[in-house]
Amino acid sequence: MGSLDYRALAVLDAVASQGSFEKAALALGISQSAVSQRIKALEDAAGRLLIVRGQPAVPTGLGQRLVSHHRNVKLMEAALDIDLGNKVSMPEIALAVDAASLATWFPMSLQPLLSPPRCQLNVQLATQEMALHLVQEGSVFGCVAAAQEHASPHANGPDITPLGKMRYVCVATPVFAGHWFGDGFSIEAARLAPAVASDTDMMAGFLQQVLDLKGPYPRHLMPLSAATSECIYGSLGYGLMPQMQVSRALAEDRLVDLAPGRHVDMALNWHAWNLDTPFTRALSEQVVATAQRFLI
Repeated sequence: MGSLDYRALAVLDAVASQGSFEKAALALGISQSAVSQRIKALEDAAGRLLIVRGQPAVPTGLGQRLVSHHRNVKLMEAALDIDLGNKVSMPEIALAVDAASLATWFPMSLQPLLSPPRCQLNVQLATQEMALHLVQEGSVFGCVAAAQEHASPHANGPDITPLGKMRYVCVATPVFAGHWFGDGFSIEAARLAPAVASDTDMMAGFLQQVLDLKGPYPRHLMPLSAATSECIYGSLGYGLMPQMQVSRALAEDRLVDLAPGRHVDMALNWHAWNLDTPFTRALSEQVVATAQRFLI
């Protein structure tokens, strides 16, 4: 592509972030025709399409790599400003995190970064597959995702740091447990009682391990752990929840552990690009340190 036009890259970044040429123009304070012209100039220089025009407008693979490059350059420029004693802008760092981590330990890693504020965080809720996709394509700097068996870091990919294990226990309200599991947590009862799950593989594996239950079982499938929690607390079903999230409710008898001593431990990893700036370095250090305090 030759030398990069960083003003045009800023426009490309805005279109990718805002999802349209019109919104990018408003965010940048320029005309929509100026946005179109700079994107067209970048595409002419690259000889490739960089933005798929649509609702929303989304970057192509090469477009996303250029957006990621621009964001990384902005982070490094902010780091240089610190070294030079210049006024420092608030760089944005994008992350992808699973729902269970967001509901438990992850927010506790942010205090040193945000008080006083050192950067702007863009934290996206993502499943394991989506989080890994986002970090590998460079859409986010880092992500928390379940460890994959036999996975190894790619030579040109993000670094992988083990964080620990999130423990899940199988819980229900006393009312639900009394109605469906009055005679105990048995395979016969589990074939009738509705489960609530956002990860059907985890739930099925737990039932097979504990009860030797194979095949279908009644369940409500919920896309987010927050919805799973609401259903369980509402006595609509039973299910697996992070032990950190329910420890107080168990102690107060608002929930009961249906299979005491049995649990699922999910190993988590931190995937992050090796971008050596004060902001990204501090973020990775805090995420890893906080996880090691609270995870198994």
